[in-house]
Amino acid sequence: MTFFSKLRTAAARRAAYNRTVEEISRMPVDVQLDLGIYAGDAEKIARRAVYGA
Repeated sequence: MTFFSKLRTAAARRAAYNRTVEEISRMPVDVQLDLGIYAGDAEKIARRAVYGA
Protein backbone atom coordinates (compact mmCIF):
# COMPACT_ATOMS: atom_id res chain seq x y z
CA MET A 1 0.00 0.00 0.00
CA THR A 2 1.36 3.39 -0.91
CA PHE A 3 1.39 6.35 1.38
CA PHE A 4 -1.43 8.05 -0.49
CA SER A 5 -3.68 5.01 -0.49
CA LYS A 6 -3.13 4.61 3.27
CA LEU A 7 -3.94 8.28 3.73
CA ARG A 8 -7.08 7.96 1.58
CA THR A 9 -8.21 4.89 3.54
CA ALA A 10 -7.63 6.65 6.86
CA ALA A 11 -9.58 9.70 5.70
CA ALA A 12 -12.47 7.54 4.50
CA ARG A 13 -12.59 5.70 7.82
CA ARG A 14 -12.52 8.95 9.77
CA ALA A 15 -15.38 10.31 7.66
CA ALA A 16 -17.38 7.12 8.28
CA TYR A 17 -16.64 7.42 12.01
CA ASN A 18 -17.84 11.04 12.08
CA ARG A 19 -21.03 10.17 10.15
CA THR A 20 -21.78 7.26 12.48
CA VAL A 21 -21.32 9.39 15.61
CA GLU A 22 -23.61 12.05 14.11
CA GLU A 23 -26.30 9.53 13.19
CA ILE A 24 -26.28 7.94 16.65
CA SER A 25 -26.37 11.35 18.33
CA ARG A 26 -29.35 12.48 16.22
CA MET A 27 -31.29 9.26 16.70
CA PRO A 28 -34.57 9.74 18.59
CA VAL A 29 -34.53 8.49 22.17
CA ASP A 30 -37.25 5.91 21.58
CA VAL A 31 -35.24 4.36 18.74
CA GLN A 32 -32.12 4.36 20.91
CA LEU A 33 -34.02 2.54 23.63
CA ASP A 34 -35.39 0.00 21.14
CA LEU A 35 -31.87 -0.70 19.89
CA GLY A 36 -30.30 -0.70 23.34
CA ILE A 37 -28.07 2.26 22.47
CA TYR A 38 -27.06 5.07 24.82
CA ALA A 39 -26.18 8.31 22.95
CA GLY A 40 -23.31 8.93 25.38
CA ASP A 41 -21.62 5.84 23.95
CA ALA A 42 -21.82 7.11 20.35
CA GLU A 43 -18.03 7.47 20.01
CA LYS A 44 -17.38 4.00 21.37
CA ILE A 45 -20.05 2.42 19.16
CA ALA A 46 -18.80 4.25 16.06
CA ARG A 47 -15.17 3.32 16.76
CA ARG A 48 -16.09 -0.34 17.07
CA ALA A 49 -18.24 -0.22 13.92
CA VAL A 50 -15.67 1.54 11.74
CA TYR A 51 -12.29 0.40 13.05
CA GLY A 52 -13.27 -2.98 14.49
CA ALA A 53 -13.06 -4.37 18.00
